[in-house]
Amino acid sequence: MKIKQIIIASTLLVSVASFSQKEELKALKKLYAKEVLKGEDLVEYKNLVTKVAPLAIEEGDKVYSEFYKSMIPILDMNALAQDVTLTPLQVQMKMAKAVTPKTISELSKGLNATLEYEKKVGKKIQTDDINETITAFKPTLLNYAIYLGNEKKQKEASEVLYAIYQLDKKDTDNLYYAANYAVNGQDYENSLKYYRELKSINYSGEKTLYIAKNKVTGQEENYTKKEDRDNLVKLGTHINPKEEKEPSKKGEITKNIALILVELDRKDEAKAALADARKENPDDVNLITYEADIYLKMNDTENYKRLINEALEKSPNDKVLLFNLGVTSGNANQLEDAEKYYKRVIEIDPKYTDAYLNLSDIILKPDAKIVKDMNNLGVSAKDQKQYEVLKSERQKLFNKAMPVLEKAYELDPTNEIVKSNLKSVYSFLELNDKIKAMN
Repeated sequence: MKIKQIIIASTLLVSVASFSQKEELKALKKLYAKEVLKGEDLVEYKNLVTKVAPLAIEEGDKVYSEFYKSMIPILDMNALAQDVTLTPLQVQMKMAKAVTPKTISELSKGLNATLEYEKKVGKKIQTDDINETITAFKPTLLNYAIYLGNEKKQKEASEVLYAIYQLDKKDTDNLYYAANYAVNGQDYENSLKYYRELKSINYSGEKTLYIAKNKVTGQEENYTKKEDRDNLVKLGTHINPKEEKEPSKKGEITKNIALILVELDRKDEAKAALADARKENPDDVNLITYEADIYLKMNDTENYKRLINEALEKSPNDKVLLFNLGVTSGNANQLEDAEKYYKRVIEIDPKYTDAYLNLSDIILKPDAKIVKDMNNLGVSAKDQKQYEVLKSERQKLFNKAMPVLEKAYELDPTNEIVKSNLKSVYSFLELNDKIKAMN
C-alpha cells in the first residue's frame, strides 16, 4: 500500500512539473512574440528560460527550450539597439559582452535543431522567423568575425565564421575563411576538420569578382553580383568597372590538409593526402610543389629535389613557380639554389621587383654569421688579421648586393623595404652621397 502511494505521489509531481513547464513555455512564446523585448520583459524572459530548461522532458519541449535560450544574444542586441540612453560606444561595449563566439555557436545549434525538428514533424512554428533572423543578423555576425580577426583573435573569429556557416550552409565561403582563421590561430584540429569538410563538399571557391572604384574613398570595392556593381556605376558613385576571376582553391585546400597533418606529426597521412590529390590532377604543378614542401618539412631532400625537377620539367618558364622555389630554398638555407631560382626569374621577367629584393637578401644572408665570427675574435695580432679578412668578405657581399637593390629601387622607388635595405648597404659601404641623393 505504501509503495503504491509513493508511486502515485511521484506521478503527481511529474504531472505538476510538466504542467508548470508547459505554462512557462507558453509565457516564453508570448514574450518572444513581442516586437522588441527590453527592461523587465527581457529579465522575465531570461528567468523563464532558466526555469524551463531543467523541466523539459519531451523532445519538442527540449527543442523549444533550447531555441528560446539560444535567441538571448539576438534579443540583447535588439534591446541595446533600441536603448536611446546609451552612447554608440556603450552599445558596442555591451554588445561585446552579450555576443561572444560561444553564444553565436549556441545560437547556431539552437536554430538548426529547431529547423530540423519542425521539418521532421511537419509544422512550421518558428521556421520562417528563424530564416528571417538569419538573413537580418548574418551581416552583423560577419562584421563581428572580421572585428575579431583584426584584433588578432583568430581562433575566436574562426569559431564565429563556422557558426555562421552552420546557419547558412549555402554560403560555403564562410567555411573556407573559418578554416583559414583556425590555421592562423593554431587551432589545427578544427582547421583540419573544416578543410576536410570543404573537400567533401567539393568546394573550389572559383568566382568572378565585379570591381569598381569608390569615388569618395578612392578604394576599389568587390561585388559578387554584376548588377550590384553596374548599378553603382550608373548612379555615378563608382568608376573604372572591371572583372577579376578568382582561381580554384582546391589545390590550396589539399596542401593545407597535408601541412596541418605534418604539423600534427601525422606525416604518413599527409603524404597519402597529397598522393590522392596527385592521382586526380597529375599535371597540377602547384600540387607537385606542395608535395615537395611536405618532403622538405620532413627533411627528405632527395624526394624534395625529385619533385622540384618534375615541376620544372612541366613548367620551366613559370616565374611564379621559380620565385616560390627561391623562397622555399632560402627558408631551407639552400642559398645557392635560391640564388639560381631568383636569377632565372629575373631572366624571364627583368621587371620582377620582388625577385631582386629576395636575391639581395640571399646574397647578404651569410653576413649574420660573419658578424658573429668578428664579434667572437680577440685582440691578438692573429685575431686582428682574421678580422680584416672577414671585413673584406662583408664588403664583397655588400658590393655584390648593391646593384641588385639599385635595380629594385629603379623599378619601384616607392618600395619602403627596398629603400631601407639599399640605404643600409650604402651606409656600410660609406657611400653617403648616394644616401643624400635618395633622400
